[in-house]
Amino acid sequence: MEDSFRMISDLCEAHGPSGYEAPAREVVRRYLEGCGEISTDRLGSIIARKVGDPQGPKVMLAGHLDEIGMMVTRIDEQGYVFFQTIGGWWEQVMLAQRVAIRTQRGTVTGVVGSKPPHVLSPEERQKIVETRRMFIDIGVGSREEAIAAGVAPGDPITPICPTERLGNPDYILAKAWDNRFGCAVVIDVLQGLQGASHPNVVYGVATAQEEVGLRGARTAAQSVQPDVALTLDVGIAGDVPGVEPHEATTKLGQGPSVLLYDPSMIPNQGLRRYVHEVAQQEGIPVQHDLLARGSTDGGQIQLVGSGVPTVVIGVPTRYIHSAASVFHMEDYRNAVKLVSALVRRLDRATVQSFTA
Repeated sequence: MEDSFRMISDLCEAHGPSGYEAPAREVVRRYLEGCGEISTDRLGSIIARKVGDPQGPKVMLAGHLDEIGMMVTRIDEQGYVFFQTIGGWWEQVMLAQRVAIRTQRGTVTGVVGSKPPHVLSPEERQKIVETRRMFIDIGVGSREEAIAAGVAPGDPITPICPTERLGNPDYILAKAWDNRFGCAVVIDVLQGLQGASHPNVVYGVATAQEEVGLRGARTAAQSVQPDVALTLDVGIAGDVPGVEPHEATTKLGQGPSVLLYDPSMIPNQGLRRYVHEVAQQEGIPVQHDLLARGSTDGGQIQLVGSGVPTVVIGVPTRYIHSAASVFHMEDYRNAVKLVSALVRRLDRATVQSFTA
């Protein structure tokens, strides 16, 4: 799957915070060319429609396109850039990160800074620095220089993190794996369906604005009106020091995960069991995942029309909602195999059985 690694690199390194997904959307569009009829909704989600049996059920594969990021709010007299976070950042992981500001004139590099610890009081040094006290240094000496460089309020900001293979080449470091993972699975599955029969109509969707309220999932699902949905999103890896088994159980390299619960969605139980049955038939290892806080696109998709049987399939991922995440390529490969196997089996009778 060297081609998959190149595609993943292109996806993860593309800019695409919520509401500013255009560069990432164009990468998805490029890889989906020839895979089906491509359209977009008015919020910015991209939808590829691949017809197998035109009388079969509508199967929606949904991974969100956006990533957490920031937005320029003001520039002070010295040329320092202040920002608003987009999506759920934890302040502790933000300082000293290199970032890219995407301006109308091109990309400007900066670094997230704050008041130096050497001049903080002992009490201040015990506290996490709040984002309102952070700024971005782009290496200029005045507001006029920053403006001349192209920086303006409203410009989107993302971390800089090249996609790399680590010590074990199946361990990958990347930004925005949450959730270019889902977009990558959509692409690989649809590419694998070319020239193949399947008993349904597949809609591969990269949704917009998930990180700020599952917004694209709602508009895209209203457009598709699916009969069943496989939501694709990352899970929390529990194989790092300090994480207790009751907090997260999945481990890198031990297979994709099936979400048992998140606060926005309880999966359709018939569909969830079916996913496990298919995984067993295909010899694909599967782990259970649970999200005590947060939500997924499935929470909105399941509410469309009279209700949509929905489940979330993911891969364990370390350090999500930060500048860099770590995942395992074998988990990704198995996620693609599992979703592909499900698509080949989801005929109308099977889908109807989930709500019988």
